[in-house]
Amino acid sequence: MKLAVVGAGYVGLTTSACLAELGHSVTCVDSDASRIAILQGGGVPIYEEGLHELMQKNRAAGRLTFSADLRPAAGHADAIFLAVGTPSRPDGDIDLSHIETAARQLARDIRHDAVLIIKSTVVAGTARNLGRLVARERGGDAVSVASNPEFLREGTAIADFMTADRIVAGADDDLGADRLRRIYAPLRARDIPYLEMSTADAEMVKYAANAFLALKLGFINNVADLCESTGGDIRNVVSGIGLDRRIGPSFLSPGPGYGGSCFPKDTRAFAALGKRAGARQWLVERLIEDNEARKRKLAQRIIDDMGKGGRPRRVAVLGLAFKSGTDDVRESAALTIIPLLQASGAIVHAHDPRASRAAAEFLPGVRFSDDCYHACGDVDAAVVLTEWDEYRHLDLRRLASVMRGRLLFDFRNILDPAEVSRHGFRYRPIGHSTGPFGKTAEGQGVADIYGRAAAYPV
Repeated sequence: MKLAVVGAGYVGLTTSACLAELGHSVTCVDSDASRIAILQGGGVPIYEEGLHELMQKNRAAGRLTFSADLRPAAGHADAIFLAVGTPSRPDGDIDLSHIETAARQLARDIRHDAVLIIKSTVVAGTARNLGRLVARERGGDAVSVASNPEFLREGTAIADFMTADRIVAGADDDLGADRLRRIYAPLRARDIPYLEMSTADAEMVKYAANAFLALKLGFINNVADLCESTGGDIRNVVSGIGLDRRIGPSFLSPGPGYGGSCFPKDTRAFAALGKRAGARQWLVERLIEDNEARKRKLAQRIIDDMGKGGRPRRVAVLGLAFKSGTDDVRESAALTIIPLLQASGAIVHAHDPRASRAAAEFLPGVRFSDDCYHACGDVDAAVVLTEWDEYRHLDLRRLASVMRGRLLFDFRNILDPAEVSRHGFRYRPIGHSTGPFGKTAEGQGVADIYGRAAAYPV
């Protein structure tokens, strides 16, 4: 089948390469001529594990091409996937201007028997509204618009596509439903669950899934704080609740707050949709506030533990991407924590195996290094913010030899506390006790906390 994918970002490139791997003829289109030039030259403008090799394979087979010209691709395609950005507006609601612009540009050239498939994350009702927009642009000639939300995690996106938990196919007519079935026939043959529903339901599935996963992350971060204040150990708590099949272990890793291109944007849009629809999503609204507050709280923890001295404190931040396996720094904890450290007077050194170049644009004054030990040279404290394997296997003896101080903050809980302590570090993980049982870090009694919780309006 001849397919076009509009948008050469994380979702668009992965979708293009994987659809080509399924045997389709795919043209990936983007208005950014410099990005297309990189792709046509055999490069990849983003980092995603295995993507470069998969693209090379399918380009060599003639199944994957790239173009900056939308019209020819639209005119020949049996289906066109929209994988353009849907960022947040200042009020947190979704900005659909990019997807609407792409639809207008496509409207005159798309074949009457082709299907426009929304891959971007959009709020419920967008596919139907887009169908009406395209019909107006075509003088009343309607085109089938379907919804096929992506569930790709950066760092494992190819596996998430090719061995998906499920494929959600939203269509409001027979043409859209049939076209999606044909596109995904190779994956359906592998017994991957294939769910057919309306476009509005498919759009809601995406938002509800991301909001729920973000809630799990927010919940376990709150529990980690409670463990620190009551003498508990979050690692044991996670093991104990994660083995409950009703809960599961996924997304129960405490950390510095979620980031990236999906959870922050999607939770804001989900909450905004709830407000507009008169069905407030109170849990998600509070989660959004707590997630941003967490990053600020951890920055203050670093500042407080370093204390004040006669000279500026030096801090090495290890990890700038919002998670391992990607060079994406969008809304990463580092982009909040580092400026707060700098505002306190600290000099910040930084290292990331993949994301330093992307982060440099947003972090003026930071001293970047290509080597994590060089970044830690003569610093008072080191902070692990991203769970890269390189940091899991730090040579602690070497680290101790290059650092000036001995504070080691592990905000991903990836290091062995006994080994860290054995090398003379003052270890600061997440979710370990910070004081005697029954007292919080602020000295408040547990009974006081319970009293406030009972009075808190839910």
